[in-house]
Amino acid sequence: MASNMVHGSKKEFVYESLREEILEGHLPPGQRVIIDDLAERLGVSPIPVREALQQLQHDGFVTIEPFVGAHVTEIHAGLIREVFALLEASEIVSSQSACLVMSEKELAELEALIRRMDGNVDDLEAWSDDNVRLHGMICEVAGMTLVASVMKQVLDHWKRLRRHYLEEVSGARVKHAQREHWQMLAALRTRDPGVVADVIRQHNRLALDAYLDYLTKSGQLVAPESYVEE
Repeated sequence: MASNMVHGSKKEFVYESLREEILEGHLPPGQRVIIDDLAERLGVSPIPVREALQQLQHDGFVTIEPFVGAHVTEIHAGLIREVFALLEASEIVSSQSACLVMSEKELAELEALIRRMDGNVDDLEAWSDDNVRLHGMICEVAGMTLVASVMKQVLDHWKRLRRHYLEEVSGARVKHAQREHWQMLAALRTRDPGVVADVIRQHNRLALDAYLDYLTKSGQLVAPESYVEE
């Protein structure tokens, strides 16, 4: 029993270490990850490394190919669109539910957080942390723990995209995003789920268009297919 606990803790240690390196860009997209090298660097046997890589593959951060090996998952236009589609769906369902039950106190707390974010538009890390808190707060009010879990995982993918490719454009985009956050708060105060959905949909698609346009013009992506609203 004790040995299983030790083994499990080693796997979690390796998983968290590699996940953080991927999110921070220290293991960039496309980089090969070799089990024996990682095991030696992290001071563990190959077994917890192999298991951690399998979990990272399940999370979408690592790609494992039979007879080839593992590498950090590449970033492409399709992945970016998928991230934004999941964010949009998660934000809409949680915000539509939250707008019907939010108390005035909770709306005031959300307003205070957005106001603090106004003061952090030149500090991308602080702003991004508060952005995660904002969406987590809405999920909590809605009582949607599963949606919150999905959103957290998707926001991790977004962090990787921003770290590796979008640091420059993200800084410019923040000011636009803040205006949209105030629009989102106003929409929540209408208590109208349809209005909330429209504002969030526009917020996400403006961001998606800005990021894909930047990556295409900078030569980091092939020209994306048109993003068609259904």
